[in-house]
Amino acid sequence: MKEKFIKSTIILLIGGILTKALGMIIKIIMARNIGSSGLGIYMTILPTFMLLISLSQFGLPIALSKLVSENKRSNKKLFFSIFPIIIIINTILIILIIIFSPIISINLLHNKDTYISILSMAFVIPFTTISAICRSYFFGKEMMLPHVISNVVEDLVRLISIIILIPIIKPLGLKYVVCLLILINIISEISSTLVLLFFLPKNIKITKEDLKPNKVYIKDSLKISVPNTTSRLIGSLGFFLEPIILTNILLYKGYTITFITREYGVISGYVIPLILLPSFFTLAISQALLPVISKEYVNNNINSIKRKIKIALLLSIIIGLPITIILTISPHLFLKIIYHTNEGINYTKILAPICFFQYIQAPLSSILDAINKSKDNMISTLLGTITRTVSLIIFSLLKIGLWGLIIAIISNILITTFYQIKKVRSYLT
Repeated sequence: MKEKFIKSTIILLIGGILTKALGMIIKIIMARNIGSSGLGIYMTILPTFMLLISLSQFGLPIALSKLVSENKRSNKKLFFSIFPIIIIINTILIILIIIFSPIISINLLHNKDTYISILSMAFVIPFTTISAICRSYFFGKEMMLPHVISNVVEDLVRLISIIILIPIIKPLGLKYVVCLLILINIISEISSTLVLLFFLPKNIKITKEDLKPNKVYIKDSLKISVPNTTSRLIGSLGFFLEPIILTNILLYKGYTITFITREYGVISGYVIPLILLPSFFTLAISQALLPVISKEYVNNNINSIKRKIKIALLLSIIIGLPITIILTISPHLFLKIIYHTNEGINYTKILAPICFFQYIQAPLSSILDAINKSKDNMISTLLGTITRTVSLIIFSLLKIGLWGLIIAIISNILITTFYQIKKVRSYLT
């Protein structure tokens, strides 16, 4: 079991390095093609996109992964029990996006250029949901290679699409380019799903009985997905409200919409992605941990769980600490090399040391999910989001520009991480 955990982590790590490299190339091309103004528009609508993705998936990928890993149910019946829920949720969301996209863009974000991009999200979310559900099956089976290959293919398709299509659409204006960046996800998610389907067992036979939803399976899935969705929803809702609160308060305090959009784009588009570079490693660890610890917990192997947790956290620290030190001392080097800019240096110096704690959040969250304590993830997210939102309001009113946002991010990271550490220790000591 230990060897399988290490092997899964290594495969996910290699895949993470590849996808992170491709992701950085994609961000560089985006940043250099659409500039700070276009990046500002993209980062302004990104919280809305992330909220919709969280709602559309309803935490069911994590539920499916955990239930498959326990190996106590028919996987076919489990999938077809979950699928009707996904169809209903996505249909409702598509209708709501079409109705409310003008209100979100004009009344909440105060930027009419975001309208068509928000509207385009209605076409994207079903594809992201299907891809996530297919991927979760392989996680549950501890088959990490299909996930890695599908991710690499997805990013390659996205990269090629951006290189080919941005020059064609760019003359029409930045708002159409940003809309294109959202719609490209359809092509990339389809390619990812096709790769995953290729790795499915070839001798699968689906009967009418398999297609009939199982009430017990639905109940088991919702028991995991509801608190997980609530957790993600709280986080995504806070992320969604962030640019709205920030924009309205800073406009009230006399800042221009151009300044707000530009600075928000610098923080969200340059600074945050840079300091979260090690997150691909901790994400690999957390993805490998979930099925392994789920099995160990079902068999009551607490000592084995503790050993794997120690390994996971130690590896996260070994990777995260050197990068934190480098980014704190010399952020300008990375900003210049990666994004060809000097903007965001001061923000990076302050955030980098704090984001060291962010690196261990994903493994801690997976541990709590695996031992059936998803409710604590929800509470930690709620506490962090409330702290972040209240801090954002208070410090933005002090007229210190976007530093109010930086303080809010710091408070969220610290509250969430320390709460998770406390809970994991209490359950496994």
